[in-house]
Amino acid sequence: MAATLSGHCRLVDLGVIRAAGADVVSFLQGQLTQDVALLGSDAARLAAYCNAKGRMQASFIVIKTSPEELLLVCPRDILPAMVKRLSMFVLRAKVKLSDASEEFTLLGLAGNAAAGHGSAPWQRQDVAGAHVVSLYPGAGQPLALWLAPTGTPLPAGSELGAAHWDWLLVCSGIALVGQPLFEALVPQMLNYESVGGVNFKKGCYPGQEVVARSQFRGTLKRRAYLVQASAALAAGDEVFHGSDPTQPCGTVAAAAQRPDGSGWDALVSMQVSAAEDPSAGLQANGSKGEAVATLSLLPLPYPLLDDI
Repeated sequence: MAATLSGHCRLVDLGVIRAAGADVVSFLQGQLTQDVALLGSDAARLAAYCNAKGRMQASFIVIKTSPEELLLVCPRDILPAMVKRLSMFVLRAKVKLSDASEEFTLLGLAGNAAAGHGSAPWQRQDVAGAHVVSLYPGAGQPLALWLAPTGTPLPAGSELGAAHWDWLLVCSGIALVGQPLFEALVPQMLNYESVGGVNFKKGCYPGQEVVARSQFRGTLKRRAYLVQASAALAAGDEVFHGSDPTQPCGTVAAAAQRPDGSGWDALVSMQVSAAEDPSAGLQANGSKGEAVATLSLLPLPYPLLDDI
């Protein structure tokens, strides 16, 4: 199904926050789930920003361009609020945060276009003026994020439709947190600890105690699962288990239609108990009010880590 999904796609739903200043590394070190102090020029990182209860308000792909500048790639629908929110805590630190989205072009690379840009997720290469970050593969296809100053020549290759890119990203099993998931999930409920989005050895950040307790005391009751759906879904839709059709057991984090039109695939943050007993049925309301969508579980493309 994904054999011909190769090329590049403009990521108009993502934007860029520029964080710059002499204290930018220490500032973000105290705000994000990731250890940005250890971030080098050959890597990028997935990171989340949480409230005091450990619930994610946003997540980012973090790129350090210099000792005094980091770029945070995130969904545009949450970007202005995050610039305002993070700026509230700068205080006397020498840091400035700004919306730099118009200064950069963001592309998703898939298939042959992404090949050769790193064999492991979150590897980074600087190629012809662009930062290229390898992502987790989707549907067996290599994926990468391409970020470059506006006006930089685009990489060679054909254009890939946004719907096809969205589907490949869903199949990678990773979703960025935007407005539909605002304060709905702790990082492990999207498997962030298993895909390099949480560092448990770094210093404090908002919600750290809750995130650590969820990991090490076995209190986590929700994880992210891939599902196939019979009707359209959207981020934020609720999922129900047949044993109790009145109470949601999960939330859709991301969804996209299959290229062959055979249904929809989605990443769902769901109660572990519901995923372990799908015999009673899983279902969700369609995003446009159509008939209830029936869900079936698919295998995740990466292992869930029990020991960090």
